[in-house]
Amino acid sequence: MFDLLEEKIWFWGLLIVPVIVILFLLLQLWKRNAQNKFADKKMMNRLSPDKSLFKSVFKMILLCLAFTCLVIALVNPKNGTKLETVKREGVDIVFAVDVSKSMLAEDIAPNRIEKSKQLVTQIINNLASDRIGIIAYAGRAFPQLPITTDYASAKMFLQGMNTNMLSSQGTAISEAIKLATTYFNDDEQTNRVLIIISDGEDHSEEAALVAEQASEEGVRIFTIGVGDVKGGPIPIKRNGVVLNYKKDQEGETVITRLDEETLKAIAEEANGAYINGKSTKDVVEEIKDILSKMNKTEFEAKQFADFKDQFQWFLGFGIFFLLLDIFLLERKTAWLKKLNLFNENL
Repeated sequence: MFDLLEEKIWFWGLLIVPVIVILFLLLQLWKRNAQNKFADKKMMNRLSPDKSLFKSVFKMILLCLAFTCLVIALVNPKNGTKLETVKREGVDIVFAVDVSKSMLAEDIAPNRIEKSKQLVTQIINNLASDRIGIIAYAGRAFPQLPITTDYASAKMFLQGMNTNMLSSQGTAISEAIKLATTYFNDDEQTNRVLIIISDGEDHSEEAALVAEQASEEGVRIFTIGVGDVKGGPIPIKRNGVVLNYKKDQEGETVITRLDEETLKAIAEEANGAYINGKSTKDVVEEIKDILSKMNKTEFEAKQFADFKDQFQWFLGFGIFFLLLDIFLLERKTAWLKKLNLFNENL
């Protein structure tokens, strides 16, 4: 609906809407109990014949609509007014991020999954005009973001990745490679790069074979290893506090280790290279150097060049609803009496 939301943090203001509803319901319950103690329903209808439940509900709805519109106005949604098709040169890069439970190990700070996200974010920050896509994988692979030039969206999707997003556990690198090959457009002869970020604990022997097949399709695979070869336990946390460590069927603490040999074999089969992910700076520099030596392919990318603020519409509606709420009395009018909503005249 809108092409850009400028201040998304204001969406938290929408939490005031359910608060208004809850307070309204509590107020109505309190009024009802207080009135029942004072007089029965027939007596109350005689004492307050013009009291309208409908108008009270309507005023509450108007107040909720007003706050919703004002919050959206603060977010400042924008629409693109000018769509431009620009020529760009670059490489198509797909990031495959391991989100299996072993990525919770803290043998690299702060832990493997967060380190992986840091590495990908910094690599993206150093790209110029390349297109990127993101895949999450554990026991199976799941597409997160198709090939795009929208780096901001890529980093947003990346930050939302965690080890709970996929129910099937394991480290199926082969599934990630297969999915990555579907990301590239056969009609566009771009240089194709797959960057796998993982601890390499793949217990199948299929990954190297699939990597070789991907290489035949023109995909170069670079692997980045996160973790330590000495390994570490997998913590089980609640609210940031370590409760225990993952154990095997014999009750022994599971030690997960960085498997560099698997990652090296995959990269070797696909004309790529293995990079140890311990130093973010070194990884970024090495990837930057690799990409700079690749031939850049020209492609078209459509993007909005101009954006127009739309907050004024929501601000106007918000003020209108507030004024309507202020001037609307909680008393029945002649037309409302005739409608007899909620059987109030009975």
